[in-house]
Amino acid sequence: MAGLEDGREWAYRVDPYGFERPDDFDYASYEAFFSRYLVVLTRRAIKWSKLLKGKNSIQKSLKVKRYIRKGIPNEHRALIWMIVSGAQTNMEQNPGYYQRLLEGEKNDKLVEAIKTDMNRTFPDNVKFRRTADPCLQHTLYNVLVAYGHHNKAVGYCQGMNFIAGYLILITKNEEESFWLLDALIGRILPDYYSPAMLGLKTDQEVLGELVKMKVPAVAELMERHGVMWTLVVSRWFICLFIDILPVEVMTDIPFFSMYIRAYRFLCSTLAVVSYELSSEFSPFLQTVLRIWDCLFYEGSKIIFRVALTLIKQHQAFILEATNFPDICDKFKQITKGTFVTECHTFMQVNAPQPSV
Repeated sequence: MAGLEDGREWAYRVDPYGFERPDDFDYASYEAFFSRYLVVLTRRAIKWSKLLKGKNSIQKSLKVKRYIRKGIPNEHRALIWMIVSGAQTNMEQNPGYYQRLLEGEKNDKLVEAIKTDMNRTFPDNVKFRRTADPCLQHTLYNVLVAYGHHNKAVGYCQGMNFIAGYLILITKNEEESFWLLDALIGRILPDYYSPAMLGLKTDQEVLGELVKMKVPAVAELMERHGVMWTLVVSRWFICLFIDILPVEVMTDIPFFSMYIRAYRFLCSTLAVVSYELSSEFSPFLQTVLRIWDCLFYEGSKIIFRVALTLIKQHQAFILEATNFPDICDKFKQITKGTFVTECHTFMQVNAPQPSV
């Protein structure tokens, strides 16, 4: 009996992806979110089921773009990311290439840099700890070493470990994670992770210009106190909002089980296959997933949209800042709270018209 209680307590503290929940985790405040979001999930499951019709392929279109902006069901997410990013095509055209990278000669300096960051990757995730069985550090190491030798112009830089780790958690597939990492770093976000980081610096400057046009009061505040945009948003761009917007999955609690049963009943009544909800019922993780859904389909412009949405939504709060450190603190605070956890509302505010 004690063992059962200990296991249940562990399930409360650690979500299905391995992230530990904080001691002050507020279960009650998310019950309201789930009760509303269940309707969205059910409607989305029906539409995606009709769209795919049991096939493992999809053609880009305005309809698909609209569906993706509203969120990809978790059971289809890895497949859709692979297809729309071009990663699936590259993997199919290069059979055995990933394994050859792992078996080839290694750059000692690259390997040492990657090893240094292993224990720094998702320290609050039990699956990435050396004591885990299986330990995802080994998978992460393989993906990063292979990519560093595949793209020698980039090699490895900090931030890539979080992106690769996140891909591994979502795809649960080492080689797919490698090809998705290649799609992100090689094509979607060119020069973000190169030694000079020219693409990253350019896009941060672009964001500054966009803020001048869209939220001029915030731009003026930043300029008046000499705060450079790179200081407050660089991690948004480098980590693609991982480790910025909170990551949390919430299951194994009484009202969650009740919603699961209701959801599956609705799907069975409507003859729709219900999909895995371990991450779908996840206000924190779901927001990041929804952003990445759009990122793989539409490219880097989603990063600007999310950044602008955060700044515009919290303009009055940011303008309360009276000095340099206060501004920096305000930008940390705007990535927390109900606005970012209510993923469906957040993405609706963030999204332009489908033709954009």
